[in-house]
Amino acid sequence: MLRFLLLSFAALLSAVSAQALTPEQAQAIVVGDSSDRITAMQQAVQTPDERVAALLQALADDRVKVHDGKVILVREVEGEWKGEDPATGQSLAVPEDAEDVVNNNRMRGEIASALAALQLFGPDVTARRAAAQALATEPDASRLPLIDKALAVEKDATVREQLDLARAAILLSSTEPAQRYAAVQLLSAYRTPATRQLLGQQLASEEDARVKAAIQAAQRAIEDHLAWGERAGVLFTGISLGSILLLAALGLAITYGLMGVINMAHGELIMIGAYATYVVQGLFRSYLPGAFDWYLVAAVPVAFLASALVGAALERGVIRFLYGRPLETLLATWGISLVLMQAVRSLFGAQNVAVENPAWMSGGWQVLSNLTLPYNRLVIIAFAFAVLLGMALLISRTRLGLFVRGVTQNRPIASCMGVNTARVDTYAFALGSGVAGLAGCALSQVGNVGPDLGQGYIVDSFMVVVLGGVGQLAGTVYAALGLGLVNKLLEGWQGAVLAKIMVLIFIIAFIQKRPQGIFALKGRSVD
Repeated sequence: MLRFLLLSFAALLSAVSAQALTPEQAQAIVVGDSSDRITAMQQAVQTPDERVAALLQALADDRVKVHDGKVILVREVEGEWKGEDPATGQSLAVPEDAEDVVNNNRMRGEIASALAALQLFGPDVTARRAAAQALATEPDASRLPLIDKALAVEKDATVREQLDLARAAILLSSTEPAQRYAAVQLLSAYRTPATRQLLGQQLASEEDARVKAAIQAAQRAIEDHLAWGERAGVLFTGISLGSILLLAALGLAITYGLMGVINMAHGELIMIGAYATYVVQGLFRSYLPGAFDWYLVAAVPVAFLASALVGAALERGVIRFLYGRPLETLLATWGISLVLMQAVRSLFGAQNVAVENPAWMSGGWQVLSNLTLPYNRLVIIAFAFAVLLGMALLISRTRLGLFVRGVTQNRPIASCMGVNTARVDTYAFALGSGVAGLAGCALSQVGNVGPDLGQGYIVDSFMVVVLGGVGQLAGTVYAALGLGLVNKLLEGWQGAVLAKIMVLIFIIAFIQKRPQGIFALKGRSVD
């Protein structure tokens, strides 16, 4: 029994000594030609050890010195440099004439790769996934033993999948055709752009007919799969653009569609909503940093109120005197738009300001290997339809909506029934302006916020309202989503500039054939 225990203890010591970093290995990694150092480092990484990781991290941080061939890891403690033996971890004195270890760019790249490989054995599953993905995108035959060791102990399915992909990518460059054929069969199951590129590189140099045919078949299967992701991506971007156009046009559907006011300052009301969001962000960052991720929730009502108040002041101060005079209204609101832009430049500067996404709107949902839906776009699509639902309920189910519809259809009769038409005009215009502010709040999450923000949406907003049918919310929805989808489809075919021109030509031709838009108002007032 005693003999058995002694033999077991000796075996354990030999295993530990085989895996532990030795002074000779540390010296080979640190001193000498770059190629020799890289070879020594790759050999050391094959047996993962915390001392190897500490040495590599010190090299990456430029905290390694050499004195008389002895390697010393250094770190600054309370203003003094402390030394450490890389093999044993014991404290060492740092001689004044110790030389710094200099790493060139090639060496730094290899150190970073080695550190990433060592993360395969760490406790953090996120770090292991990132390391496995890095190995899959940069295949290196020297990493094959390390990958095999990681596969033997890995439990996470995602990490194992990436390790299998990395192993297949390495075997794809094998000298044995059978191994290359097996690697192609395995890679064909991973239908990603990276796999397509990897197979394409191998096809250019492949000489075996069987392997070449397998690569071509795998490429066709991957292309068919990725094509669906590209089509879905175009569809999503079209819906996303349509939701933004819908938000920008909903306010105009009230001020122009229901009230007949050609408001050329509508884009500046959108801009005011975006800047209100920026101000709320700054207040949260200064006074409520712990709740910063929820600043957008507070910015929504603030953006609505800011634009609504400006719109109400605009209606009471200027537009109320110009009803029934469309040309003068157009010129007056265009001048007001210039005044608002200059006011914003004076307050916030001419440069764009940064509005950050909250943490819960950062990142995206990966549906396919080549299709990721950004969370901020998904939130904006949902927000646009929520605003649309609120608008529809307000117009059709509330007392204010009844008054607005009554004044729009027959102002004299509504006034005879006791409706204060002047007050209803102010409320309706403020409502449309507030919805424009909500559009600005949403646009701040997907693009730059600057004084010229609204200029890019005023023409598109008018096109949406006119195409959908003046005074029709349903038409605004169909027109916004339709224009968004058509625009993105044409961009992929003819480019952004020609797509805009083709959409404009289509709208002109459509209005010539159907001046009332997609949905026409019905009733004696129209006749």
